[in-house]
Amino acid sequence: MKPVRELWARINPSLNVEEKGRLIEAASKLCQACILDPVDVTAVKGLGFKTASARDADITIVEDLKEAKEAKKTGGATCITVTVKSRDDEASVARAAEAGADYIILRCPNWEVIPIENIIASVHGKSRLLALIPDAGKARLTLEALEIGVDGVVVENPTSKGLQQVNEVLKTVKTRVEEKKTAERMTITPAEVIASTPLGIGARVCVDTCDLMKQGEGMLVGCQSSSLFLVQAEVYENPHVEPRPFRVNAGPVSHYTLTPGGKTRYLSELGAGKDVLIVDREGMSRAANVCRVKVEWRPLILVEALCQERVGKVIVQNAETIRFVTREGSKSVTELKPGDEILAHVEEGGRHFGTLVKEETVIER
Repeated sequence: MKPVRELWARINPSLNVEEKGRLIEAASKLCQACILDPVDVTAVKGLGFKTASARDADITIVEDLKEAKEAKKTGGATCITVTVKSRDDEASVARAAEAGADYIILRCPNWEVIPIENIIASVHGKSRLLALIPDAGKARLTLEALEIGVDGVVVENPTSKGLQQVNEVLKTVKTRVEEKKTAERMTITPAEVIASTPLGIGARVCVDTCDLMKQGEGMLVGCQSSSLFLVQAEVYENPHVEPRPFRVNAGPVSHYTLTPGGKTRYLSELGAGKDVLIVDREGMSRAANVCRVKVEWRPLILVEALCQERVGKVIVQNAETIRFVTREGSKSVTELKPGDEILAHVEEGGRHFGTLVKEETVIER
């Protein structure tokens, strides 16, 4: 498994002693390491985070490859900063990795994606790459580049008033990327179908994602936030229509769907750029961005199923291409009959604007 991304801060040595002390103390609670002036290194011993400086630090900051090679002879960790403006600079990063630099900080003035991807492709696994970033948006860009991303980010010269910037980046590092790249397991339980009832025409939603799904994967949707059913993506071979592995035909606009962070949204709230949760029959999940939402009026069908002594309900389009995930495969909604098992996710509690509130009494029928 890829090591957890690191968050560093570069502390401006020109700050006055009081301001610098406040900033270092605050950064020590948020960051794994701080880049410091050598005179400040001894003052922060015992705060529980790594120091990086030209001398007397946990990580030695070096200026060039010759220094990197000499510093490695002492057995300590080394770090070098490379400004990336051209292909020659990309080659310099590769040479720094070959020289044994433990950390390489990338300073990218133009913030172009391709150079970062090139560097990740050539250096990944040889040295830990850190991107010097101005804001959380750039943190996300570098952490997701080439799917692998850099190994961490460095916030340059924050101020005490600018600690909000560090918090925003920290949130990006911990939430946006680590949750996205690390599969999270949730409880998926068999539910016994007790009835299926054709309904009239209604507005149903197809959710087209920026991802590709396979058999056994889809979205959790339902009439009640406490009982969500796993509807498979349109990956099943059908003689009348091509598979659309990016799409889940998810049901009416008023359906709930589970989204990253354990929150729910109405399908009507989804749109391009929003996040949804892709889940498989084992309960493994990952986040995906929505590309588009398509609402059309189609015949619907209500499915009721018993799960953990409660009856859950889900409405989908009444068509053979809509399939519920089962333990062994999937089954079309048009083939469901009482006694069949489909997979569901069951929770206690109600929802307040999509957030689970276990103590709140909510009755959903």
